[in-house]
Amino acid sequence: MTQKPCPLYSQIPAIDRLLHEPQIAPFVEQYGQTLITATLRRMQEQVRINIKQYQELPDWCDNWAVALGQRLERKQALALKPVFNLSGTVLHTNLGRALLAEPAIEAVTQVMRSPVTLEYSLNGAGRGHRDRALANLLCELTGSEDACIVNNNAAAVLLLLATVASGKQVVVSRGELVEIGGAFRIPDVMVQAGCQLVEVGTTNRTHLRDYQQAINEETALLMKVHTSNYSIEGFTAEVSVSELAALGVKSQIPTAIDLGSGSMINMAQYGLPAEPMPRDYLDQGIDLVTFSGDKLLGGPQAGIILGKKQWIEAIQHHPLKRALRADKMTLAALEATLRLYQRPEQLCRQLPTLRLLTRQQQEMHDMAQQLLPEIQAYYGDRFIVRSEPCYSQIGSGSLPIDRLPSWALTFAAADGQGSTLEQLARCWRGLAKPVIGRISGGRLWLDLRCLEDGKELLQALLL
Repeated sequence: MTQKPCPLYSQIPAIDRLLHEPQIAPFVEQYGQTLITATLRRMQEQVRINIKQYQELPDWCDNWAVALGQRLERKQALALKPVFNLSGTVLHTNLGRALLAEPAIEAVTQVMRSPVTLEYSLNGAGRGHRDRALANLLCELTGSEDACIVNNNAAAVLLLLATVASGKQVVVSRGELVEIGGAFRIPDVMVQAGCQLVEVGTTNRTHLRDYQQAINEETALLMKVHTSNYSIEGFTAEVSVSELAALGVKSQIPTAIDLGSGSMINMAQYGLPAEPMPRDYLDQGIDLVTFSGDKLLGGPQAGIILGKKQWIEAIQHHPLKRALRADKMTLAALEATLRLYQRPEQLCRQLPTLRLLTRQQQEMHDMAQQLLPEIQAYYGDRFIVRSEPCYSQIGSGSLPIDRLPSWALTFAAADGQGSTLEQLARCWRGLAKPVIGRISGGRLWLDLRCLEDGKELLQALLL
């Protein structure tokens, strides 16, 4: 006996009929017929699967237009979503590191909307070099002979090594063979650059004689790596920059240092922990210095190489440079950021990274007191909400052992269950603008250092 088809299948509307429904027509106008048709076909298939498994229609079949709108909203949502960074880490790698200053944002918008002189010389009406204008600006700010810009600091180190020491030996202290986020290791970069790593000294102590004894006819570079993401304390010794530079001159071997985060200004003048500056090392005779653009500099992701003109020219002509070069938007944002450093009196106000790092604890305390009553009223039945002091960190490997006094709102679960806090944190991550805090010591902390608009947070949390 032939089995009769399930009558539920006949209740699945045809695509042509759906496309002509008044409630769905606006979606076709907004997104186009191709996307809407493909989405509706997937929805039809979901209905068939539901009927086959459960012998019923999904609840949303009562209103295909509403279900379609919800799917389109999820599908069209951007992967890179703005969030509230209340994690306590200012330069958070996973959240995009430095926020750009308004002049940098305007500069990027301008080059996106119009043809620009990226590699065009207005003087000669011919081909120019994309790094030239920024190189001149960097030389003015740092005293360097020349400069090169690539897409990040890892690329800067790779390009430097491939140019200066490919097929040769590079001498580095064992205490400086760093690993940064994403398992990026200096020894691995050297392998990719075609260099042979020569480790000298020990984990905690390296002397000038260790470098001297390692030098031979195959030595192409003497290198230091700033240990920006950790600190070795106690019985330690390291070779000073001036000693290494002098040894390089005496041995006729170039010297280089990877600064990692790299600060363009003396952070101590703003009450922050001191961080080495590129100018300091160049003044002491180091040939090449590399650092990032999106950490303490406060600009876009970029890698900057400063140093002697002969080496920068060689780096610019290496075949890898084209693969690692920065695009027009990066260059525009970086130039606008660097120009802020020409007006240091206004820097603390205009550069978001510096502004957030220099906020006084009292400012966050006052904000916490303003937010607390409404948040307690909303969450008080399920959580114990308090205003408490805390410490922020700079982040992205910058000054790892230094902390900045800050203030936070903390949430402890009234039922004492850690899963309740996890559920709250998960709920906040699902908001239209996610709220990112941290769980520590049985509490969920919202560090207010990176929050400058308390009203916006209230609108997000008080749903």
